[in-house]
Amino acid sequence: MSIILLLCSVFLSCETDTKPNIILINVDDLGWRDVGFMGSDYYETPNLDKLAGEGMVFYHAYAAAANCAPSRASMMSGMNTPKHQVYTVGNSERGDARTRKIIPTPNNDFLADSIYTLAEMLRDNGYTNGTFGKWHIHENPLHHGFHVNVGGSHRGNPGNGGYFSPYKIDFIEDGPEGEYLTDRLTSEAIAFLRENKENRFFLYLPFYSVHTPIMGKKKLMEKFENKPGQEGQDRADYAAMVASVDENVGRLLAVLDELALTDNTLLIFTSDNGGIRDISYQNPLRAGKGSYYEGGIRVPLVIRWPGKIQPGSKSDVPVTHMDFFPTIRNIVSGKVSSVNDTLDGMDLTPLFGQKEIQERALFWHFPIYLEAYNPKEDGGRDPLFRTRPGSAVRMGKWKLHHYFEDDGYELYDLEQDPGESQNLMDLYPEPGKKLKNELNSWRKEVNAPIPDQPNPLYDSEFLRNRIEELDEL
Repeated sequence: MSIILLLCSVFLSCETDTKPNIILINVDDLGWRDVGFMGSDYYETPNLDKLAGEGMVFYHAYAAAANCAPSRASMMSGMNTPKHQVYTVGNSERGDARTRKIIPTPNNDFLADSIYTLAEMLRDNGYTNGTFGKWHIHENPLHHGFHVNVGGSHRGNPGNGGYFSPYKIDFIEDGPEGEYLTDRLTSEAIAFLRENKENRFFLYLPFYSVHTPIMGKKKLMEKFENKPGQEGQDRADYAAMVASVDENVGRLLAVLDELALTDNTLLIFTSDNGGIRDISYQNPLRAGKGSYYEGGIRVPLVIRWPGKIQPGSKSDVPVTHMDFFPTIRNIVSGKVSSVNDTLDGMDLTPLFGQKEIQERALFWHFPIYLEAYNPKEDGGRDPLFRTRPGSAVRMGKWKLHHYFEDDGYELYDLEQDPGESQNLMDLYPEPGKKLKNELNSWRKEVNAPIPDQPNPLYDSEFLRNRIEELDEL
């Protein structure tokens, strides 16, 4: 009997060792090149650069959508936008009605309660789950598998002046006057770590930073005011916000070391979508948040897992946020939900061991409109919109855009042209045809809506005149 008990004890201990703690840090609107390890010389991110050196950097990592809510819905559900139908934030009829040729697909504001989330999967496999920051896909993340929530609700930003206490978000108590929100959320996350150091935990840290309003701490802003910028990266207030994120990631990493949790923690650092081009350029990538050109959907991504991922490793394999769910589920041997047992991502663990994975197509579907931030800076297809309704697919080095209003196609070779400046659709018909077929097959498979109903308010003369006015500015 004693031998049996001993064997059972060893077995349970080994099972525990194979299931790491999970930390997912999701920064809001942090651009692909807004950190040192991705090539920025202006922003200072020593803690994130150190983290990158301890894990694997993915240079072709993508958000599942180009703005906040759909990206987060896809990350948490592991499903692409046609399945949960969260396509944008709020109304899909964005911009002047006279400039929209078709009626866009209606938008779901929230992730449905019936959808089984990453947090629910981890909860059902013995994890204690805490989220600290922006949720944006439901009224309360406690309805989607979390045990602890600080600061998360339907709100998408901290409000005017809201980065300093007293706060304007939900589910958080005000701190001392002038307390900085990024500092506070990290302190709450650290308290959760300390309380659950003996438990298996999932810590989701979706900072409201660096979303607008752009508000940095005074001392950090002063640090950057006289620092020369380059290539559209030169705002001291934004640099201060990036630096605050970096400082707080450093605080979190130090506590993991202090509590001897680092070696048994899988840590993911990323951003929910591309950066706002009017605030920070992502050169050589085109455009920014809200666009399905590379600057709007490609994001920084580091994954660290001591003993499983070689420090300082790199990957050029295209990956997506939807890969997190199947990867983590495989790592923890998670139960499969009957509600969504087929996820749209891929298990990335072979890449952790420097093995190859099968080449696949990545898809984006956005049957909606997103109006321009800055017509002269956005880098979109036209100056009025960051994007018009359409879809996109990437496979290998090729990327195809399809726009529904005019049935227009754009084909780019991302190896030679990461800025998507030269449409090769006429020069390379074969890869264009192949990606068309891939895209059409996928849209049929997931029942993706393709809006085609004409908008009765559309005014072609008004549209032409408006674009001409903007071109003259």
